[in-house]
Amino acid sequence: MAAVQSGQSETEEEKEIQPETSNDGSRTDGRPPAGSPGVPAPSPGAVKPSAPGEEETLRAVLRFLQKNNLSESVEILRREAGLPDEPEDQTGSESSGTGSGGQEAGGGVGDAGSLLSRVSAAPTPAAATVAAPPPPPSKVGAGDDRPDVNVVLSAYSQQGDPVLYDVYYSGLKKFIESVLDCHRAELSQVFYPLFVHMYLELVYNNHEAESKAFFEKFSGDQECYYADDLRILSSLSKKEHMRGNETLLDFRTSKFVLRISRDSYQLLKRHLQERQNNQIWTIIQEHLYIDIFDGMPRSKSQIDAMSGSLAGEAKRDSNKAKVFYGLLKEPEIEVPLDDEDEEVENEEGKPKKKKPKKDSLGNKSKKQDPNAPQQNRIPLPELKDSDKLDKIMNLKEATKRVRLGRDTLPSICFYSFLNAYQGLTAVDFTDDSSLIAGGYADSTVRVWSVTPKKLRRVKSAADLSLIDKESDDVLERIMDEKTASESKILHGHSGPVYGISFSPDRNYLLSCSEDGTVRLWSLQTFTCLVGYKGHNYPVWDTQFSPYGYYFISGGHDRVARLWATDHYQPLRMFAGHLADITCTRFHPNSNYVATGSSDRTIRLWDVLTGNCVRILTGHKGPIHAIAFSPNGKFMASGATDGRVLLWDIGHGIMIGDLKGHTDAIYTLKFSRDGEILASGSMDNTVRLWDAFKAFDELETDDFTATTGHIHLPENSQELLLGTYLTKATPVIHLHFTRRNLLLAAGAYNP
Repeated sequence: MAAVQSGQSETEEEKEIQPETSNDGSRTDGRPPAGSPGVPAPSPGAVKPSAPGEEETLRAVLRFLQKNNLSESVEILRREAGLPDEPEDQTGSESSGTGSGGQEAGGGVGDAGSLLSRVSAAPTPAAATVAAPPPPPSKVGAGDDRPDVNVVLSAYSQQGDPVLYDVYYSGLKKFIESVLDCHRAELSQVFYPLFVHMYLELVYNNHEAESKAFFEKFSGDQECYYADDLRILSSLSKKEHMRGNETLLDFRTSKFVLRISRDSYQLLKRHLQERQNNQIWTIIQEHLYIDIFDGMPRSKSQIDAMSGSLAGEAKRDSNKAKVFYGLLKEPEIEVPLDDEDEEVENEEGKPKKKKPKKDSLGNKSKKQDPNAPQQNRIPLPELKDSDKLDKIMNLKEATKRVRLGRDTLPSICFYSFLNAYQGLTAVDFTDDSSLIAGGYADSTVRVWSVTPKKLRRVKSAADLSLIDKESDDVLERIMDEKTASESKILHGHSGPVYGISFSPDRNYLLSCSEDGTVRLWSLQTFTCLVGYKGHNYPVWDTQFSPYGYYFISGGHDRVARLWATDHYQPLRMFAGHLADITCTRFHPNSNYVATGSSDRTIRLWDVLTGNCVRILTGHKGPIHAIAFSPNGKFMASGATDGRVLLWDIGHGIMIGDLKGHTDAIYTLKFSRDGEILASGSMDNTVRLWDAFKAFDELETDDFTATTGHIHLPENSQELLLGTYLTKATPVIHLHFTRRNLLLAAGAYNP
């Protein structure tokens, strides 16, 4: 599939994407591939035909090419297939890229009529402007929806002389190393995807000795952040190993995206044109997507900052959609704040200065944020009386909140889970910090009260019928004091629990498990209310919306699902990741969902449309932590590479790289005022970063976002405010209370 963007045939920047090709490799618009260096992709007959039927098919293709005056293609096909010349009229014309991208698996070729019908397929108007992305690896989470292995691998059936692979790659390497420094860094990006696809072609075509020699000679030249992928690749030494390998299918079904300046691309094209390097050019056409931009080439550090994901960088078009990152206007709540204050004064017996009366909670919010979505863009649940009271309490707590900064760091309270025997897999706190829950590998969920108030169940139906429902303390009367305890254990999952999340109103708890289900638990009865079944594989994470009602889940099937608590089926399915979805987070305005994945990318999804509006690359390992800033404008992410990356959601670019952790980062949290970012890691430390300074000094523009010329300051040490070590407890969860006290949690691991 020719996805190389050419500067010759396009007049506008927006039209750089090449027409799509059909599965058999032919162009859907009937035109030659733009940017082709005068040489077509090798045809399926690149190897001399061994059967009369195959030779007859090749001659039929030759006659078709001659009929359309494609003389260069005729000559090349005749030469590579070893066919004798025929006295046919030949007139010069443009070169044509009608070569197949894998029409045959194992050498079988259909009859000439069907082959010609595929080659001369009618052009598709839509395909002439935008190259459709490959189908997602998994649509609905069902195993049957995965790409057919034989179809995927058949692309490697076309190949040249195995001995020449070394020559081709060495020649390209020598050329790139000889160009000017400003172009070398950009052109070096092609090494890794070319190396992988050339190696897989050798393995697929049973050239075991040549593939082993090729791997040993050139694997050491690849970037260090591809080490894990290369280790998996080295285990694929035989054709049989390739079938059913998920990493291979991921790489084969998605185009590796390279972002290259126009000048650097012209150098590469000219070199391949002069050398007539068919093998390399075919791989570039079918497996790479070269995103060309006008301007100065990027430096090595700028490229390295954005590289490392399973499928290269994100296409520029992927991050052009408008994102409404502003916060929704707080609803006006007509409840005075003075009554409770007077009650507190009477209880304590101390006269206090009476606070001025506030008409409503809404007076805190000014006019609508211009970057915020419309208030009714997605249906949100109406506030109950209990929710309004909780918001009032939240506002009162906020007045006593400590403003954090470089000189006023938060106190940290650490909750160590003892005797967990490495079985603790997930932790969460309620928003008011009154409850803590832990998910365990033994399939249980345990809930604790961290206040003197004990956990109680609601009375039985028979006892409830005896209660006076009109009494003022009815909410207390319905609770059964006989069941009071400091903790409760929830049984129901049939596999390890990997993610848990409290609802904002503290009435419900979500848990997800290896058993493929998400369960909703009542914190009034401590029983399971619903089991949501949609994932076919383990579910790694789940989270409630900040407004309740909605929740998100993601797992091994690579599809994130949006649910509502009163629906058995998901409302939206977000497909696009190439590997497991390892963490999920709602944006503060609940209109967007962020997902982190083992494919080393973060995707931001629009809840309303289901579209992916941001693809963020830069991590060198699976992503396990995502946090949004309180104002919704920025995002932080942490991964197994030990780095915390900061993102500008509006522009869709990286704006910071915080280095310091020495192991995987599993939790991130912004303080309530957004001044400080806390990170927790498997290196047994909590680190505090100056988020205010990191974002305050930010200077971004549309040009930077378009070309990727990011300038990351090397200021990790300046932004690091403190490092706090535990004795032997990896940090797996962080939470800021409403007064900005930092709570941390993990399982003691002696």
